[in-house]
Amino acid sequence: MAEETSGVAKLIHEREEESQAQEYLWNCIFGFTETAVVKCAVELGISDYLETHKQQPVSLNQLSTAFGCCASSLYRILRFLTNRGIFKEVSSVGDGGDVLGYVQTPISRLLRRDGENSMAHLLLLQNSPFMLAPWHYLTARLLDKENTSPFNAVHGKDAWEYAKNNSEHNKLINDGMACHARMTTRVIIDNYAEIFKGIESLVDVGGGNGTTLGMLVKAFPWIKGINFDLPHVVSVAPHYDGVVHVEGDMFDSVPNAHAAFFMAVLHDWGDEECIRILKNCIKAISKDTGKVIIVETVLEEKIGNDKSLKDVGFMMDMVMMSHTSNGKERSAKEWAHILSEAGFSRHSIVNIPAIECIILAYP
Repeated sequence: MAEETSGVAKLIHEREEESQAQEYLWNCIFGFTETAVVKCAVELGISDYLETHKQQPVSLNQLSTAFGCCASSLYRILRFLTNRGIFKEVSSVGDGGDVLGYVQTPISRLLRRDGENSMAHLLLLQNSPFMLAPWHYLTARLLDKENTSPFNAVHGKDAWEYAKNNSEHNKLINDGMACHARMTTRVIIDNYAEIFKGIESLVDVGGGNGTTLGMLVKAFPWIKGINFDLPHVVSVAPHYDGVVHVEGDMFDSVPNAHAAFFMAVLHDWGDEECIRILKNCIKAISKDTGKVIIVETVLEEKIGNDKSLKDVGFMMDMVMMSHTSNGKERSAKEWAHILSEAGFSRHSIVNIPAIECIILAYP
């Protein structure tokens, strides 16, 4: 009898495992659906419109009229998104009785294009035709003896050269990177101000449109900011008080400053390229009290409550494989190798509540 019970329990367990496996693969098969529908909501501006109503429910008819779209199709989009918890459906009293309406959720507020913590532009960048096409060539990269990046295979040039000659893509990159920068920089400013004490001048290497440096200089006004990037990037960068935009190539040299700063830049490049860039930084910074502040993912560093952030790190590594020639996310051991080879005498890693860590490197 015991053997029979054990056999039934085993069968039930196997069926549960198979069911979970199928559910996982269904999510893989149609995983793009959620991304596409969320992108549709951002492009329509649903979150932005709901935000103007201050948590007062907005009816389907109001939304369809505002966006000039078919109410029945919009309903299906909203039904999908409310089922995912992205928007919330509530009842309100109208002239004709109870009316269903929609309100914001913590998730949907992150989809406002102009929201303080918005992730909308990052979503639009990573799901643009330019960035999606390379994913279809990921297998080809593994089988290609020359290890050609999927982005190069599709577009005939790397992401930076492509952006240089394509203003639409360049804007997507600048807006998306600025979106990413705002989230992490706010965490740094609020919790790790001591890192910037005593720094009189700071060069943000590969600083994009200057969003990060603008925030840092505003928070720490004793810092003179130098935003350093390629000519086509800084030429469209907005003005920030206390920040000068300098064009150049980090592989050739880096402007002199008390300290250097990187955010989500070095992961775009291979080890030898990173070592070359960092050697240029050592030449540029103060020899006695200078340092290089690197804000990057450190694989395996996110543990416990940071498990979901750890998973994002591995996803980012796949993004690097798809969109760059030699870029990758690195473990603490790999970062130690690069920093040592570049000539740094010591470094430390600070785990922060973001997908990145702060790496402090000293000559």
